[in-house]
Amino acid sequence: MTEGRNIQQSSPRKALNKRFIIFIFLFSIAALTVLVRYGTLMLGGGEVPEPLRTERIPERGSILDRNGRLLALQTRLANISAWKPEIPGWPKLSALEEIAAELAPILELPADEILNRISLSPSDFVYLKKQVDESTIKMIETARAQGRLRGIGIEPVLGRVYPERNLASQIIGFVGDENNGLAGVEYAFDAELSAQGGSSAGNQVILTIDTNVQYILEQIAENIMTESRAEAVMFMAMDPRSGDILGSASLPTFDPNDIRLSDESARMDRPAIWAYEPGSVFKVFSLAALMDGGVIDDKSFFTCNGRYERTTRSGGPVVINCLSAHGRVSPREIIIYSCNAGAAYAADQMGASPFYEELRNFGFGSRTGAGNPGETAGFLRSVERWSDRSKPTLAMGQEITVSAMQMLQAASAIANDGILVPPRIVSRIISPDGKTIHEWESGPARQIISAETAQAMRSYMVDVTKDIGTAWRARVEDLSLAVKTGTAQMSKPAGGGYSDTDFIASCIALLPAENPSLVLYVAIVKPKGEILGGRIAAPPIREAAEALVDYLGIPRGRNPQLEHPPSVEIPPIRPPIITDRVPDFSGLSKRTILPLLFREDLHIEIEGDGWVRRQDPPPGTEITPDTVIILELE
Repeated sequence: MTEGRNIQQSSPRKALNKRFIIFIFLFSIAALTVLVRYGTLMLGGGEVPEPLRTERIPERGSILDRNGRLLALQTRLANISAWKPEIPGWPKLSALEEIAAELAPILELPADEILNRISLSPSDFVYLKKQVDESTIKMIETARAQGRLRGIGIEPVLGRVYPERNLASQIIGFVGDENNGLAGVEYAFDAELSAQGGSSAGNQVILTIDTNVQYILEQIAENIMTESRAEAVMFMAMDPRSGDILGSASLPTFDPNDIRLSDESARMDRPAIWAYEPGSVFKVFSLAALMDGGVIDDKSFFTCNGRYERTTRSGGPVVINCLSAHGRVSPREIIIYSCNAGAAYAADQMGASPFYEELRNFGFGSRTGAGNPGETAGFLRSVERWSDRSKPTLAMGQEITVSAMQMLQAASAIANDGILVPPRIVSRIISPDGKTIHEWESGPARQIISAETAQAMRSYMVDVTKDIGTAWRARVEDLSLAVKTGTAQMSKPAGGGYSDTDFIASCIALLPAENPSLVLYVAIVKPKGEILGGRIAAPPIREAAEALVDYLGIPRGRNPQLEHPPSVEIPPIRPPIITDRVPDFSGLSKRTILPLLFREDLHIEIEGDGWVRRQDPPPGTEITPDTVIILELE
C-alpha cells in the first residue's frame, strides 16, 4: 500500500516538471528572439518605423528679421527607410523594382538609385532619404494606408528650414543633426531658441536685420565680386542712433539648408570674426582722437612733400610714403586727400599713452558685444610694445587690426556728435505666445569725443565727395554724404612686411551728413586689377545709398518729408480665434499667424511670405485631430 501511494503521488510531480520544462523552453525561445533582435538593431537593422506619431515634437523657436519675416523655423520632417523583411516578395529583385518604381517620383530619386540602396545594403534596414518634407510624408502615408509601400517606414525628426536660403546666412547660422545651434545666432542664442523645462516650444529671436536692406547689400556685393574678382566682400549698414545692424553682407556665402555644400570660408561671419588692417579709412578716427585731445585743430598745418620723415632717438630713420606731395595741409585736407604724411605728422603732436587711450575709447582692441559668436577683439598692442614708428603708422591705419563691426561702432561716434553706440544684431527675445521677454542691448552709449570734433570731422568727410576728394564717385544727387575711402596693403601671411599684390579697398559713409541715420561700410578683399578704394569701393556706396535712402525714407532734396504727429495709433491685429471650425485667414500677415504655429492642438503649414491669399481647407471646415491647415502667402 505504501508503495502504491508513492506511485500515485509521483504523477502530479511529473506533470509539474513537464510544464516547467515547456515553460523554460518557451522562455528560452523568447529570450533568444529578443537577443537576435537586439543584435540586428545594433548591427544597423531595425523595424520599419511607425507612421508619424500624433504627438508634437518640441518646437525650436523661430528667428525673424525686424519686420517679422521668418529667417529660420521648425518644420515637420522625416527620414524614409526600408525594412526588407516586410517588403512583399522579398528577396526577389522584381519586388524591389516594383517598390523602387513607386517611390522614385515621391522621393524625387532615380528608381535605380533606390533599388541599389535597398538591394546592396548588407543590413535589412536602410535609410532611403533623410529630412523629407511634409508633402513627401503625406504621399507615403497615403500609400501605406491603401496597403501599398509595405516595408517603407517614416521616422519623425526635428527639422530646421531657412526660407531665405543664403540671405544673412552667416548671421543666422545653422543647426546640427540634434537640432542644436552650431553657428551664428542659432549657436549664440541656442538656450533661448530651445524648448526648455518641458515646454512645447522655444522662444523667438528677433534680429535687427531688415531682409530688404540685406538683399540690396548682397546684390551689390555680388556685383563687386564679379567685377573686381575679389576674394571676399563685406558690405554693412547700421542705424548709428540705435546701433541696429540693418544689413551685413559677407561673400562668399552659403545655404544653411545644406551646409555640406559649403566650406569654412563661406560660413565665416567675416564682419564680426575677421580682423584686418583698415588703411586710410582709419584716419577719420585717428584725427578725431588728435583733435579731441586738443593737440591739433582746424588751423593746424603740416607739410607733405610726398613722405613723412623723422629720425628716432637711436638715430634710425622713420619714413612713410604718401601717394603724392600735397604741400601744406590742414586736418581737413589730410582727410580730403587721404594724406599719409600729414596724418603721421599730426600724430607726433600727441603722446603715445593718450593717443592709445583715445583709440581705445573708439572701441578698438575690444569686442563690440553685438551678439556674433566668435567675435574678434582686433589687435591694438599696448604702448609698452610700440616702436618709434608705431604712432605715425597707426594714424594712417596700419599696425592695428579691426573688424568691420568695430568700424561701424567707431563711426557711430562721428555720426552721433561724439556719442558712441555699440552695434547689435538681436533686438529682443519673444516667448512662444508673443510676449517680449528681453530687450537686447549690446552695451551702454557713451560720449567719447566732443560734439564739435564729430561735426568738424563730418564736415571734412563731406568735402571728400567733391571733385578734389578721393570719394567723388560716391556722390549722390540731392543728398549730403560724409565719406572716407581707404586702400590698405595686406601683411604677408608668413610675416615680414606688406604684400605688393594683396590689398583691401574700402569706403565708409554717413548720411545724411548733417544728421546721420545710416552708416554704410564696404570692404573689398584682394581685388584684381584696380585696387584703390576711391575707384572701386566708392561707387558701390553710391549705389547702396541711392537704393536705401528711398527705402528707408531718408530725406533729401527730391524726397521731401511730410510733417505728422509724433505718434500714430495702430490697432493691434490678432490671430483669429480657432474653435472646432477652420477660420478665414485671408489677408493676415505671416507675423500675425506665427503664434498659431506653437499651439499643440493645431497643425498649420505656411508656404511663402507676405499675406494669406489661399488656404486649405476652406473656412468653416470642421477641425479634426488629423486636420492640416495649409496657408499660402504672397
